[in-house]
Amino acid sequence: MSDSDSKYKNKDPDRELGPREGDLILKVTKEIVIKFIEMGRVTPTSFEEVFMLVYRTVASAKSRHGS
Repeated sequence: MSDSDSKYKNKDPDRELGPREGDLILKVTKEIVIKFIEMGRVTPTSFEEVFMLVYRTVASAKSRHGS
């Protein structure tokens, strides 16, 4: 991880997002997780963990790259 990435490591991505951005992140996360389910990569036991990881990744990417 580079120095520029380290400032995002423990940052809460929801903290700086408005309601519209939060809705968009949730929709994108849902679509990604649905694709993982269709591919058989997500099971009922792994759903919560995978959803949270994808959500954090999408939110982090959104906060890094702006609108």
